[in-house]
Amino acid sequence: MAIGERIHFFRIMRGMTQKYLGMLVGFPERSADVRLAQYETGSRKPKAELTAALAQALDVAPQALDIPNIDSYIGLMHTLFTLEDIYGLTVSESDGEICLKVNKDKNKDAAELLKMLSAWKEQADKLSAEEISKEEYDQWRYNYPNFDNSQHWAKIPSKELSDALVEAFKDQLKD
Repeated sequence: MAIGERIHFFRIMRGMTQKYLGMLVGFPERSADVRLAQYETGSRKPKAELTAALAQALDVAPQALDIPNIDSYIGLMHTLFTLEDIYGLTVSESDGEICLKVNKDKNKDAAELLKMLSAWKEQADKLSAEEISKEEYDQWRYNYPNFDNSQHWAKIPSKELSDALVEAFKDQLKD
């Protein structure tokens, strides 16, 4: 599914018109619907800055809009093959059903993916047990990892910022 289809999907889900969403992200009123239609149909691809603005207006993470091209079964298969290469994804059979598994021992990235999939399963189980609503589940999925409290995500300051802070507070630091 291309980015335009995802924009369309979330816009409809939020009950927005093309004009309204276009105006939310800063397009002039007279051309907002036309501009947004160009992105939704794929005749134009939004740059990162516009993708971020659209995601904010649609209340989703930018990554929820810009997913790999899985418009065809062949494209989807090659995405899965890439996941096999990078994350140790394996295909197997269990109880007559095809299953995808992550080999956590392949590398650090595979272990991290397994943690993320476990967080997803936890939310899916909560939905199944009716501990959370479909809306809460979708909010978790479409804003991932913002609402994921099963893992500890940390942003590390740049070296320049760290050095500047050390310099600014060096007289207050204990040796």
